Amino acid sequence: MSTEHQQYSTENQRDVIVAFAESRNYEVVRTYADEGKSGLRLEGRNSLQALLRDVESGVADFSIVLVYDVSRWGRFQDPDESASYEIRCKHAGVRVLYCAEQFENDGSPVSSIIKSVKRTMAGEYSRELSVKVHAGQCRQIRNGFRQGGPAGYGLRRMRVEQDGRKHELKRGQHKAIQTDRVILVPGPPEETAIVRDIYRWFVGEGRSESEIAAVLNGKGVLTDRGVAWTRGTVHQILINDKYVGDNVWNRESFKLKQERVRNPPASWIRADNAFEPVVDRIFFEAARQMILARSYRLSNDQMLDALRRLLLRNGYLSGIVIDEAPACPSSSAYASRFGSLLRTYDLIGYTPDRDYRYVQINRRLREMHPEVVGQAVRAMVETGARVERDEASGLLWVNEEFRVSLALSRCRPTAAGTNRWVVRFDNALRPDITIAVRMEFDALSIRDYFLLPSIDVRSEVVRLGDYNDHGFEAYRFEDLSMLAHLARRVPLKGVAYE
Repeated sequence: MSTEHQQYSTENQRDVIVAFAESRNYEVVRTYADEGKSGLRLEGRNSLQALLRDVESGVADFSIVLVYDVSRWGRFQDPDESASYEIRCKHAGVRVLYCAEQFENDGSPVSSIIKSVKRTMAGEYSRELSVKVHAGQCRQIRNGFRQGGPAGYGLRRMRVEQDGRKHELKRGQHKAIQTDRVILVPGPPEETAIVRDIYRWFVGEGRSESEIAAVLNGKGVLTDRGVAWTRGTVHQILINDKYVGDNVWNRESFKLKQERVRNPPASWIRADNAFEPVVDRIFFEAARQMILARSYRLSNDQMLDALRRLLLRNGYLSGIVIDEAPACPSSSAYASRFGSLLRTYDLIGYTPDRDYRYVQINRRLREMHPEVVGQAVRAMVETGARVERDEASGLLWVNEEFRVSLALSRCRPTAAGTNRWVVRFDNALRPDITIAVRMEFDALSIRDYFLLPSIDVRSEVVRLGDYNDHGFEAYRFEDLSMLAHLARRVPLKGVAYE
């Protein structure tokens, strides 16, 4: 099952399968279910892989596999892939029966033809759905609505209801109704003033991104993530179209879970003047031309040599690493000159490991951790709690009653297109409650919080997905209000105090 609400919910499938088994006097001895998983690829579908391992290793304690219908093997773009898994079961001596199909899977020519057609239809369904979803997203972009992602410094996300009413979305909040839309609006005046100062210093005074970052840090100004400014964060503000009010999407795509690709500018979807601008377009275009002019003064070979030197010095490359390097053109300059960053990497013989980007993400999480701990402490103190922090262990000692550990868990996309968060418990410290803070993919905003009591979670590692069983969902909260509720001090009536 790839989503929560659909006819193929695991509950509905289970009911049909059980009824089918009872009608034939079969006993269901084991269930394999991949909930919240895409059927476009085998990777990430742990239960299906476990089924195949059990069947082929000979440890299976069953002789028949009951499947809801042909499409439940997967909506693969290659219909033969779906067929191969059924064949693997048959070769191991395990029959496959379909419970919601109108044919008997008896190997007859009729059943073979129907299965082949249905496998092709299952793959075509996913392809058509992908096209429709992409077209819908493009339409929303052209209509001026934003498709996901944090707002950024100096901007805020605004939820727009069908009747036109607007509500600001705080960091980590999401629209609750499918018909709602999200737009960008200028943020607080003090932030928009900083954004304009950045453009004025860069365009009008000729200061570099590093010099601007030093000025902002000297004034004690923090980014929207609550961390110090760097050359890269300043650079991103200078090149991002949203600050001039343009809505740009589809810079990168991951269709049908096949391969994540960076699209050329011609494939980007744009809606100019979709939002209220923060900076004047003249300043924005001037900044863009100044950034591009840096690389225009260099030949292709000179730009690539600079990138090779950076790779040799740093060991790996990413957009952030390039933007942080003073002696190297910006990542946008490379993308503009050579078509994309990946194309540039090919030209210098560099194949990026997908996990390299997590080096930067982990750095962000380390930078954010003190701020999130501070938020937790403030939430509890506001209720009257006493909170002490053990500097050695990092644990929070609340009211001298219970210990709290806080861990930021980064989002790890799986090959199947779903998300995974791994929470590790330090049992040696023996916290009473571990707060697992699930981050969004960009590691800039918080998705939600899991308050996991050690008395109920005894394993050292817990893996959370987009959808979890009810046991774990009971510990999920949108904010830290439950932690504050646990820490609150309540006076007892009828008690004498000395």
